[in-house]
Amino acid sequence: MKLSNASLAVLPDHIGRPTYDRSALTPGIVHIGLGNFHRAHQAWYLQQLMQEGLAHDWAIVGAGVRPNDETQRQKLANQDYLTTLIELDPSGRSVEVVGSMIDFVLVQDSNAPLIAKMADPAIRIVSLTVTESGYYIDPSSQQFDVNHPDIQHDIAKPDEPMTAFGAIIAALKLRRDAGHSCFTCQSCDNLQGNGDVLRNTLISIATAIDRDLADWIDQNCTFPNSMVDSIVPATGKNEIALARNFGIEDAAPVTHENFRQWVIEDKFCAGRPDWDRVGATFTNDVHSYEKMKIRILNGGHQIISNPGEILGVDTIANCMANPLIGAMFRKVAGGEIVPQVCAVPDMAPLDYVELINCRFANPEIVDTVRRVAFDGSSRHPGFLLPIIRDALQNDDSIDGLALAEALWARMCQGTREDGSEIEPNDPNWSKLTRVASEAKTDARAWINQKNFYGDLGQNQRFADNFVYWLDMLWEQGTEATLQTYLNG
Repeated sequence: MKLSNASLAVLPDHIGRPTYDRSALTPGIVHIGLGNFHRAHQAWYLQQLMQEGLAHDWAIVGAGVRPNDETQRQKLANQDYLTTLIELDPSGRSVEVVGSMIDFVLVQDSNAPLIAKMADPAIRIVSLTVTESGYYIDPSSQQFDVNHPDIQHDIAKPDEPMTAFGAIIAALKLRRDAGHSCFTCQSCDNLQGNGDVLRNTLISIATAIDRDLADWIDQNCTFPNSMVDSIVPATGKNEIALARNFGIEDAAPVTHENFRQWVIEDKFCAGRPDWDRVGATFTNDVHSYEKMKIRILNGGHQIISNPGEILGVDTIANCMANPLIGAMFRKVAGGEIVPQVCAVPDMAPLDYVELINCRFANPEIVDTVRRVAFDGSSRHPGFLLPIIRDALQNDDSIDGLALAEALWARMCQGTREDGSEIEPNDPNWSKLTRVASEAKTDARAWINQKNFYGDLGQNQRFADNFVYWLDMLWEQGTEATLQTYLNG
């Protein structure tokens, strides 16, 4: 049965669906970067409120700034912007149709439709999931790269921006000039201090365009930090077939694990839905939650996906089932990452490691190694290198963390141990493969990439560990190297 408003009433009884009148919903949120994660996470939380008769004036309007976003828009428009969510619990699967999104802005190069929608005073929150690399942060300095060609374009042509940030600034200018109030700018990406990062990005660009506008944005808009967490695989043929098995023809269904967490700083200049009524946490200490999650879960993903790719393991669950890779995760996370994170209410770091171990090992989640290993040039500097810096400063062990960096270098050489090719999997892939090949005979060539490692490559203890592991990977192979690490 093709998913649509008309088909909701005749879905099988075991399938959850909106119980509210979708035709009566009005928009309050524009979300840029409408991929699987948003639809399984933020859109789901909003639906739970709507099911209680609340937040009907906070419906979501999807948006994007890239050509493939238009493909997504057309898919969702053809099914009335509904999404099938399939929860993959090891004890059984469940299905729910989410209807909290009611529209999707037409995607154009100039972003004029997006700017016009955000300029509408009915929009009170603009949220984003544009990935870690989408914020134009220099991986070495961790500072905003104002000289990036995309940003320079937006500064030169502020009425025809090509980035989401330029579009937000253009919309805020229209709102200011019309006497309307600001909206809250809410990042939902896996960045520590994501609200602070978003604020710095917008203010930096706006300052280069119009200093008075930048000051108005800074004084009137809010940028709440948040931590988001749920494992949501990419959609492919298997996921579409799975939806069909439940009797639903959905062009873009979403599978997800049986876990969600959303921790948010309560800084909303134009109001917000009461997400805390349905499981979200509002707190002034988002940092402790996000540090634990980013270092153990996101850092853990990088620790296991790189050896998985080298050894030809296809999914994260299968990595955890591999006796060497799974054991490496537990040893590095429990022995080297845990000392660099703090407990949060109701969760000690070691307990969180065990939680993540179970989540990664969920065989129902077909989360590919390729997806998780993507964009290591943003994820290693963001997720693992800060842990190494802290561990060095505290004189703690870095053996496994240095091995994780060596495995990344080995993976970026571009071939698996069975001789098959690793397809390009990073925006900087060509440069990474070149340096990784050099590092096969001169290991320091890899950590001398200052755009990733900064001065870390000059730290003797880290450099010695890294060289030891990378040389061993090339001389003895991945399995023997992992066994050496596990044997201590």
